[in-house]
Amino acid sequence: MIRHMATRPARSLSRVLEDFGPALLDLLHGDPEAAGELGGVGIHDPHDEQHHPERAIVLGVGVHGAEQTARLLRELAGAGAAALVVRGPVENGGALEAVAAETGVAVLALTRGASWAQLAAMLRTLLSEGDVGESGEQTLGGLPSGDLFALANAVATLLDAPITIEDRRSRILAFSGRQDEADPPRVASILARRVPERYLRLHEEQGVFQELYRSEQPVHIPPPTLGDEVALPRVAIAVRAGDEILGSVWATLRKPLTPEREAAFKEAAKLVALHMLRFRAGTDAEHRLRADLVTSALEGGPGAVEALGRLGLADAPLLVLALGLAPAASTDHAQAAAERQRLTSALAVHLTAVQPRSAVALLGDVAYVLLPVPDDSAPARERAVQVAANFLERTGERTGAVIGIGSVASEPAALARSRANADRALRVLCGGHGARRVAAIGDVYIDALLIEMKDLAATHRDELSGPLARLVAYDRRHNAHLVETLRAWLDAFGDVIAASAGVFVHHNTFRYRIRRVAEVGQIDLRDPSVRFAAMLELRLMGLYDDGGETAPDGRTTTAR
Repeated sequence: MIRHMATRPARSLSRVLEDFGPALLDLLHGDPEAAGELGGVGIHDPHDEQHHPERAIVLGVGVHGAEQTARLLRELAGAGAAALVVRGPVENGGALEAVAAETGVAVLALTRGASWAQLAAMLRTLLSEGDVGESGEQTLGGLPSGDLFALANAVATLLDAPITIEDRRSRILAFSGRQDEADPPRVASILARRVPERYLRLHEEQGVFQELYRSEQPVHIPPPTLGDEVALPRVAIAVRAGDEILGSVWATLRKPLTPEREAAFKEAAKLVALHMLRFRAGTDAEHRLRADLVTSALEGGPGAVEALGRLGLADAPLLVLALGLAPAASTDHAQAAAERQRLTSALAVHLTAVQPRSAVALLGDVAYVLLPVPDDSAPARERAVQVAANFLERTGERTGAVIGIGSVASEPAALARSRANADRALRVLCGGHGARRVAAIGDVYIDALLIEMKDLAATHRDELSGPLARLVAYDRRHNAHLVETLRAWLDAFGDVIAASAGVFVHHNTFRYRIRRVAEVGQIDLRDPSVRFAAMLELRLMGLYDDGGETAPDGRTTTAR
């Protein structure tokens, strides 16, 4: 029966409403059939320049009232948008209906309690089908392969009941229409995209999951009772691939299943398993393909132009962003790897809203972004810094994530240089000096050069020489603090009062020590070139921070 059921194209507004309404979205005004193919997701920000894809479905976060909504509809019509989503309920529908008809932009309402972030992520998942490469049409049981939302609707039709498809952690992978016929716990699950914790504990106490994963038959679950909440009975079945439990399918029942529908439910679970495997494999394959394309583009070789073409980025200047974790963020390698994956996915969702044409891929320990920019101008670079800063602000400081930004690549051959510069900025940030979490290469260029010069000195096994070598040797024998004194004096531009306060000694004592620096080190501190050389060597040899220790042979060791 499933084989002959049709489904709407994934990129159509009708399909969005079919999959997400009325649990999440309701059509208020406009013709979904006239919207055409959706080009992506955009988020309206009244305080920033908008870059929505053509035929976008725009999320009007913070848009309230008929007047504000009508004004935004007219703006979006000029930008070629297909639909606007606002928080429901919406008043003064008659006026908006006229504006929607005038502009051709459909108006949708997001259910109260639903998350804008979850809606953006779900829309991105639905609209991203076939984004990368050239994939042929594949079907399983007459439905697009891996399309779990179409499958959920088909199974719901077979059972005459709203259903959800869940993974092993009770997260909602897909759900059918008609969720308004279910109960409040099901609606809460849809809005949060996972079963509420209180019901998970109840099911575990009652042994529901144990029975579900042990049996190959549908399991009937009586209505869960928690306080005054009203719930309906459920029937669930485990989704298996051999011995592996992939997840489960849950139906909310207002009337018992007939024997025929129960048998159909059991058969449908086998088809769900195939789709879940295809969905998992397809997602993994798409991630690998995208990573390969981003890698080819970043190398800047002969394949870069083709890779950028397949990513849809061949016609604009690009900036490379590099996201990494500071070394102290996590000492557990598995935890750090999981955190990188989570941050990469979150960054992809964030960029879908602010710059939908971006490409994101995790390559090793660094997530790289190919960010389209209008030109190589200061505002374009500042915009990239702001996008990165906004993302890190939302992720919180506990993640330890930092983002380095490279130079603008006006042609594919320049992408390798942009990546190298993003890596250099990222390395400065990972050094842990200062509180900044985002930096463009132009802002940390000197710091990057110093790190590279340190690397060169370490490679050559360079040793302290000249005045500094004499000062270090004297300090080691007499504990005289001459290196500390020179460093403080240089930092204070020769201001003895400020320098002595910095090292907590009397200024007369400091004057005596600085004279000993000149005598022992045989250094002329009146010569600016000598002062510069001393300051540079202090930094390069690790004597400008508390992490530098002088080795017995005169070399220094620094935290790398």
